[in-house]
Amino acid sequence: MKDSKIGIELRGLNNMIKRYIDKHLNKKVVDQITGTNGWIITYLSHNLDRDVFQKDLEEEFGVTRSTASKVINLMVQKGLVERHSVPYDARLKKLVLTPKASKISELINEDKETIEKLLTKGFSDEELETLQSYIERMKNNLQ
Repeated sequence: MKDSKIGIELRGLNNMIKRYIDKHLNKKVVDQITGTNGWIITYLSHNLDRDVFQKDLEEEFGVTRSTASKVINLMVQKGLVERHSVPYDARLKKLVLTPKASKISELINEDKETIEKLLTKGFSDEELETLQSYIERMKNNLQ
């Protein structure tokens, strides 16, 4: 694979996924939030059993502190998340979904299942595990 262009292929796949989501999936969600907002809402909804902080989002999504802060501030302004103090550390503010974001989360989960089925169609479980391990390795290589 001398002329391998994995990065270009992954970028192209990412763009195709974004276009598919914009064209086919729940318009109620697309009109209210950005893609990044959607990923954060999904992450928070899947981690309701623990406190989630800005630092967790930085690590999960590989973004800088300033980027995470800007996105969270905009989500607060849109009424999607709230910052709540925690009793064990006055410096920390956990991120909590608002009822508005919880409703959006339900719609996102429906759309997520649709896109995951489409993306993984025709792959065996073994192939999906291998693909996931390759993706993790690439992410680790970039850290």
